[in-house]
Amino acid sequence: MYQENSAHNSAELEAPFMLPLADGEAMDDGFTDDIDGLRLDFPQIKVPGGGMLQWELPTGDPQNPDYTKYLDGVILFSHNNNAYWPSGSEYDSSVPPICQSLDGKLGYGNPGGTCVDCLLNQYGSSESGAGKACKNMRTIYLLRSGEFIPMQINLPPTSLKAFSRFVNAVFVYRRRRIFSCIVRLSLTRATNARTNQDYSVVSFAKLRDFTGEELAQVAAYANDFIQRIKQMNQQRASALRSASALEEEDDGQPLRLPENGAHFADARVIDGEREKLPA
Repeated sequence: MYQENSAHNSAELEAPFMLPLADGEAMDDGFTDDIDGLRLDFPQIKVPGGGMLQWELPTGDPQNPDYTKYLDGVILFSHNNNAYWPSGSEYDSSVPPICQSLDGKLGYGNPGGTCVDCLLNQYGSSESGAGKACKNMRTIYLLRSGEFIPMQINLPPTSLKAFSRFVNAVFVYRRRRIFSCIVRLSLTRATNARTNQDYSVVSFAKLRDFTGEELAQVAAYANDFIQRIKQMNQQRASALRSASALEEEDDGQPLRLPENGAHFADARVIDGEREKLPA
């Protein structure tokens, strides 16, 4: 669901958006030592199931996560991704997809190939109904004010229409980039008419536009981040291509493909080795 929400006029929203290492300030030396050489992840924030109306946030203690109704921040970037799991394993986080695409265009694994032509990517291919066997998603990178690392959220197929409407109304029609305003992600409950099961749908609202120097700073950070993510995904696609080739040489035996996540390490390095985080 998309909302043009103009009711949020609190002082908190009027406060400047705090970017990581804004204005060229140096990273604290002690912090650099703490994370030197570590392989760090983007926080993976899942759209909850069962019609839940709160986001679950990691705290470092899996038994005691935090919960919030809203996620406010800047969408730095978004891109399509597709994934196909063995039947019955779509919601099992321990089972990797046997075919995946990082851009929604070219898949690697079994069956692999061009997504638009794949039979598993056609409506009616799902065993459970008229949907697709291949899960079409949209990955968004949401940076909250004052945080060092953006959250990675995979929007499920049921939230794609709301996201598309939001992007069209708030950004495309106004000829603005997707990072040009602070947005709010919340959750609404919907019910599958066929199964009578509840599920959660992401709702989007624009809180305020960036203007002037603040917009210029956000744009510079986001544009650099976008290039880093594109490079990282190219490297991951290359790894998936190599894994697919090995699978074909192994008499068709199943091969665990890399998970559909993202990793980076510091000091200021994405993917552990080469790609630097935007400063």
